Amino acid sequence: MSTPDHTPETDETAAPKPGPVPSPAAFAKRPKPVAPAVDAAPAVVPATAPATPGAAEWGRVDENGVVSVREGDEWRVVGEYPDGTHDEALQYYVRKFDDLAFKVQTIEQRHQAGGAAASDLRRQATQLKGDVVGAAAVGDLAALESRLTTMIDELAEASAQEAAAQREAVDAAIAERTAIVEKVEQLAARDPQQVQWKQATAELNDLFAEWQTHQKTGPRIPRGTAQGLWKRFRDARSKVERARRAFFSELDDVHKAAKSQKTRIIERAEALASQGEDGIPAYRALLDEWKDAGRAGRKADDALWARFKAAGDLLYHARAERSAEEVAESAPRIEEREALLEEAKEVADIADLKKARQVLTGIQRRWDEVGRIFPREVERDLDGRMRRIEQALKDREDVDWKRNNPETKARANDMGSQLRESIEGFEKDLEAAKAAGDERAAREAQEAIDARTAWLRAIDG
Repeated sequence: MSTPDHTPETDETAAPKPGPVPSPAAFAKRPKPVAPAVDAAPAVVPATAPATPGAAEWGRVDENGVVSVREGDEWRVVGEYPDGTHDEALQYYVRKFDDLAFKVQTIEQRHQAGGAAASDLRRQATQLKGDVVGAAAVGDLAALESRLTTMIDELAEASAQEAAAQREAVDAAIAERTAIVEKVEQLAARDPQQVQWKQATAELNDLFAEWQTHQKTGPRIPRGTAQGLWKRFRDARSKVERARRAFFSELDDVHKAAKSQKTRIIERAEALASQGEDGIPAYRALLDEWKDAGRAGRKADDALWARFKAAGDLLYHARAERSAEEVAESAPRIEEREALLEEAKEVADIADLKKARQVLTGIQRRWDEVGRIFPREVERDLDGRMRRIEQALKDREDVDWKRNNPETKARANDMGSQLRESIEGFEKDLEAAKAAGDERAAREAQEAIDARTAWLRAIDG
């Protein structure tokens, strides 16, 4: 076999560094021991069988320790192994083939098992194919290359599908993250005076947590897009935070002003204590001012209101004490008026209206002399009962006046004469109807007579 002019470079695990193959004489003159410049093989390699059956059939070693691999009908030098036997030299490069074959098999198994990204496997297979082509190893490198080529082709379509699915996932992730941003922007666009800040703060925190979760669990989106969305989110959140701080700062000022105003109102209310019941009108005016003063915050308002109410309670307590005294003083007056009511009820039995009026007038005079009665609702009830007695007598007087009024009597007499004449006429009609046997005419005549007779009795009293 002719000695080649040079050998290809081996991979990083090759023991001897390939290079120009020396002649036997030059090889014999080389100093001993001299380690190869790169990846020297061990001095002694155990004589073990290669892991890949038949791999050694693809290599040979010449008398100078130069190892070659068969590729089709050609032989390619893969390196030197001068310090061992031919079997050791061959096994060394076969093991390097075994390493490549193991890597190919691993990628094939991962491809068959599924779960691994096709794009990653294709990238690994492509990189490994580059390692296999021209590798410093002994074995059927062409078969490994063919297996890798087949696998790369199979993974190409899957990689394209994965890429499409990845694009869809990224598009969906962008849409989802954009939706989060838009919610924050909508929150930032609200009128700060109309926002329920406790609810808005919780909503903002939830959106930020949702953003963080999406970042951790969602697919990665393009850096520029991610940064743009984050800037929108950050700006909107900052706007909400500024609005919230401004709102509560302004609210604090409002609360302080209201607290100061209500404190002054309380001081004026407490100063009314010496006036007792007479201070109630002024206290009511202060209550109107209190309502217009605004809110000072829940805790402050509760405490301030307690002081203000206590000042009013003193005034109303003074009124309650006076009312209790008046009620106690009114007890005998109530009894006296109850007795007068009993007397007044007897007026209804007096037939002589003039006498009845005199009796009732005397009772009313004594009624007024009794004086005021408390509580007022009791007085109103007693007065109402007396007014009903007065109204009953007045109704009797009205009826009597109408009956005895000369003008009324004249009209009644005139109407009475007309009714009597009408009755006489219908009586003649009744007799004529009976004589003729006309029952209908007789019935109508009798009804007319009855009606006019009733009117006449009413007029005559």
